[in-house]
Amino acid sequence: MSDDCAGPSRIERRKEETRRRILDAALQVFAERGYYEAIVDEIVRTSGTSKGAFYHHFPSKQDIFLELVDELIGRLARRVDEAIARESGAAAKVDAALATVFDSFASHRQLAKILLVDVVGLGRAFDRKLLDARAHLAGVIRRYLEEAVAEGSIPPLDTEVAAYAWLGAIDEVVVRWLHTGQPDLLARARPALRELLLKSIGARGREHEQDGQDRQDRHDGRDEGR
Repeated sequence: MSDDCAGPSRIERRKEETRRRILDAALQVFAERGYYEAIVDEIVRTSGTSKGAFYHHFPSKQDIFLELVDELIGRLARRVDEAIARESGAAAKVDAALATVFDSFASHRQLAKILLVDVVGLGRAFDRKLLDARAHLAGVIRRYLEEAVAEGSIPPLDTEVAAYAWLGAIDEVVVRWLHTGQPDLLARARPALRELLLKSIGARGREHEQDGQDRQDRHDGRDEGR
């Protein structure tokens, strides 16, 4: 392969590496400073790049912030989808979804702060992005609820309303954790929230599911003994 063919590939890789460094730096700066206090100069310094590089990839501070929100929401939604897909049964799926969201936020407090605090009240463009982000996450929950209805795990219900209600409950718990700084709040809230969400859609909790399975196993054992 000639240098002419190989050159563009190396250039594109370097551009992508620079873009990634700027995004990672912006995540750090926005989380530490908030949107209004963050400045492009600090993002540039933190990334070890230049203003020219910044504006080559992102027209403004607003554009890089909105792109970060898109990226973080997409990443979280994929994790929740993957966690739910690995489980079976309503309680196990709910537990997997909550564990994924809470663990992601607990491990990446910056992500939670940007998605749930910094983006609120920044203007119409940000409000639109926040609505889109919530719709994306609600869509993940809604798909799971529709599958649960279809397989008979839960009774028929308005899955759109239920999905947004679930999202609101999770949001309130995480935002309280962010504002109070209580390190164990997410861990304490998870079991109670799981049972509350399950009851809200007419599903039984994990303990009830296990009791039911134990009864079925005993019944099957008696049948085999006859």
